[in-house]
Amino acid sequence: MSDLLIYQWILVVLFGLILFFISPLAKHKEIFFRASSANGKLPGFWLLTSSLVISWIFAKSITNAANLGMEFGMVGGVAYATYYLSFLVAGFVIYYMRVNGAFESIHQFLRSRFGSNAIRLFSLLIAFRMFNEVWSNTMVIGTYFGDKGTAVYFAAIIVFTLLTLAYALKGGLRSSLITDMVQMVLFGLLLFVILGILLPSSEATVTETIGSGEWTLAGGVDLLLVALLQVFSYPFHDPVMTDRAFIAAPKVALKSFIAATFIGGICIILFSWIGIYAQQNGLEGQAAVEVSKTFGVGMMLLMNFIMITSASSTLDSAFASFSKLIAVDLNFGKTINISLSKGRLAMIGLTVLGTIPIFLGPEILSATTISGTMVIGLAPVFLLWKVKAPKLSFFLSVLGGIVIGTFFALDLFPNNLAIGSGKYAVLLGANLWGSLICLGLYLLPILFSKKHE
Repeated sequence: MSDLLIYQWILVVLFGLILFFISPLAKHKEIFFRASSANGKLPGFWLLTSSLVISWIFAKSITNAANLGMEFGMVGGVAYATYYLSFLVAGFVIYYMRVNGAFESIHQFLRSRFGSNAIRLFSLLIAFRMFNEVWSNTMVIGTYFGDKGTAVYFAAIIVFTLLTLAYALKGGLRSSLITDMVQMVLFGLLLFVILGILLPSSEATVTETIGSGEWTLAGGVDLLLVALLQVFSYPFHDPVMTDRAFIAAPKVALKSFIAATFIGGICIILFSWIGIYAQQNGLEGQAAVEVSKTFGVGMMLLMNFIMITSASSTLDSAFASFSKLIAVDLNFGKTINISLSKGRLAMIGLTVLGTIPIFLGPEILSATTISGTMVIGLAPVFLLWKVKAPKLSFFLSVLGGIVIGTFFALDLFPNNLAIGSGKYAVLLGANLWGSLICLGLYLLPILFSKKHE
């Protein structure tokens, strides 16, 4: 075993144990599911903001940002950072849902407007999202230990996942927020150090780096437009984000979401510089891995550590959100049935199911683009939340999005509906035409019911 591999194992195990010991033990459901402190205090601005940012700076996200920077230059980084406008959309929509609609959760809103079956369908989408979050982040960690399919690759994934599960089981959502603040500080410091090493070594100037890429559809703008379309639906199927919108005072939550938009977007753009460096130096493969190799053991450890901090924050958030989904949200308002043991068992179940795909070798970016397309039907439901719509509107729009996303995932979406000729031309077409179709499907029952009043 090489010295680098030994250091990496020490890093993973030590970091996991530290997070376990600083995590509070949740003995009450308000601590475990709503992240309140032991004395009942709600999360404040900095705690919530740091949690929002780091839980959305996934290991897969910064990996994708670096890879897109390598492929499309700065255009690729900006395109992926556009997804962080999701915070802005969700922040304002949920703020007004809470203040003007008096809703205490997404599931309460759906139950009151569209019934129990709407909750069941929506919960399946959430479960699929959480399932994707497990494998798509843990497999990034594995690639820093060995090639895909090797014994050390699988061992790293399993050990990392179990260590994260341990502290998530201990404190639930409160553990997630406390450790997120630590992880956010570490991420910022590590990113600063990495760029401090990288930028002076680049032959390109800062101006040349910022101006890299071509602002054309084929140059990555097609993905940017996909992101602009998906930010109106994507955040609402992510309980990691939406759960946090309800656990602080409405104004505090809104301010945190606004701050997270800019902080998260800037972090992603900065990380894409690693990919741009790889492009400028003719490197191939996974950008962050290949760049770190050129700088030796020290950079490899830094890159490994930044992936660990981002992946663990996302993973513990996924565990906490799935736990709340199973133990709280699917109780349909019957709070008497809520139990910590049920929530903890849900975490274990997600761990097992979410680890299976790593043995099948899926593409990391597909976890974002495909699931994002499948939920485009949620946009009318939440953007038009004030509009009284029949139950049929929800099902037509949401199921319409699922059908379109499934067609795209199976390469059945018509190529003649693609927009442009770039790598994401078909994806853009599926999202644009699909969004218009879902909007029409949502409005149709509303218009029909008004005609017969």
